[in-house]
Amino acid sequence: MDTHMKVEETKDIESLYTESLLRIERGIITNGKVIAIKNDGVVIDIGYKSEGFVPVNEFSEEEFLELKEGNNIEVYVEKLDDQGGVILSRSRASKIRTWERLKAIYESNSQLEGTITEKTKGGFFVDVMGIKAFLPASQVDLKVIRNFDAFIGQRVPLKILKISHPKGFGAQLSNQPLESSLIVSRRQVIEEEKQMRKEETFKILREGVILKGVVKNITEYGVFVDIGGIDGLLHISDISWRKVNHPSEFFSIGDEKEFMVIRFDKEAEKITLGYKQKTTDPWLTVEENYSPGMTVKGKVVSITDYGIFVEVEEGLEGLVHITELDWTPRPKHPSKYVSVGSEVDVAILSVKKDERRLSLSIKQLKPKPWQVVAEKYKPGDKVIGRVKTLTDFGAFIRLPEGVDGLVHISDLSWTKHITHPSEVLRRNQKVEVQVLSIDPEKERMALGIKQLSPDPWENEIPGKFKLGEEFTGKVLKKTDFGVFVELSGDVEGLVYSSEIDNSKEIAEGSEIQVRVIKVNLEDRKIGLSMKNIKKV
Repeated sequence: MDTHMKVEETKDIESLYTESLLRIERGIITNGKVIAIKNDGVVIDIGYKSEGFVPVNEFSEEEFLELKEGNNIEVYVEKLDDQGGVILSRSRASKIRTWERLKAIYESNSQLEGTITEKTKGGFFVDVMGIKAFLPASQVDLKVIRNFDAFIGQRVPLKILKISHPKGFGAQLSNQPLESSLIVSRRQVIEEEKQMRKEETFKILREGVILKGVVKNITEYGVFVDIGGIDGLLHISDISWRKVNHPSEFFSIGDEKEFMVIRFDKEAEKITLGYKQKTTDPWLTVEENYSPGMTVKGKVVSITDYGIFVEVEEGLEGLVHITELDWTPRPKHPSKYVSVGSEVDVAILSVKKDERRLSLSIKQLKPKPWQVVAEKYKPGDKVIGRVKTLTDFGAFIRLPEGVDGLVHISDLSWTKHITHPSEVLRRNQKVEVQVLSIDPEKERMALGIKQLSPDPWENEIPGKFKLGEEFTGKVLKKTDFGVFVELSGDVEGLVYSSEIDNSKEIAEGSEIQVRVIKVNLEDRKIGLSMKNIKKV
């Protein structure tokens, strides 16, 4: 090779070297090759006249351990000095590339993800590709946020609302911070997804179609449901064929159910939903499925002062009136018999389809008390009851079986002259009585108190109270026709008006001397006189 050719070749090599050096300048990002790994950093060849250096603190511990000579890494040229020294930054290159990607995502209106790291005034800080972004509270969700702490640590989809980054990354900006403003929104992602779902829903939306929906809110008058990007209202009257006191009996926020579209106004975007319409109204076939006399099982759904409502099938309720709870003349409050949610057997009394009324009974499935009494007692049996009512003609006694028997005033005592039962009995008093007769058909029962002891008129009185015998007696009552006097052993006699000694003082409760002048066993009466008394 001649000298001229050698000179030309040398010029070409120098030219290429010079062009290479010209491409390496402060503030650019370039690729370099790892040529040495030291304790304090990494030596990298970027094609310049001298190698560059990246400090160890720009690598994570794991990254640094995995580095090998010959690896290619992207670096940012921090500094070039006149002596040929090169200072490089790997993290600065990474941040610049991140901002470039973020800008591209922003310009293409694409989504990205970030992790919510902490609360701050007015919102949250979010880690987006290693950049700290700001997520305003108003951009977190469609609804107002109540629990901010619940979002910490969540990885969420985002849209970039605003990005403000350096206009260039050359040497002239090398001393400026690369942390620029990044504002993101989760709400915008939710709104766009909702709009997409809304558009898809509109394609299939029509009256009568059944769609899945999620319960968003519950009020006293109904339930708001998201059926795919658009809200529909389920009125309380369209929840069930049975009475609904509050929608919360059927739904909770977040429930996913199927609903029927019963009305749809596309222009107003107003949708009315139905839930009960998914099944046939049970009242339409109530007369075919139920008839008086049938016994069915049902569930107690509500209790009132006048009775209980029993659901015999989904949406079909009947009323057990308080008078149909028990055979007792005065039933207790319905809550004393059943509780809401309990299962009961009921007899159907009547079915009125047009009035949507179903009359039920519980007591009809119980033995009638008078049948029980007729089987349990016979005349002559003794039983303990309580005095329920006192009348002029006697006392009604409530027996354990819940029926009332009558003790006629004439059956209170063998010997006393009683003008009203209150003279010997009081209400709620516990008394022993004897069954005299039972008529279950007429629901009557005759009871007696005097029958509990032997009749003194058969043996005792005739032998003790003989004509002419004199006794000391206590004045019980004065009447127009004479004075009633209590003799020994609760036996009473009457001093006829014509036999009263007016010279004696006669006052109720005072004692007087009397003589027996008549003993009428048939009428059970003893006649007395105050005259011709022999005793002093």
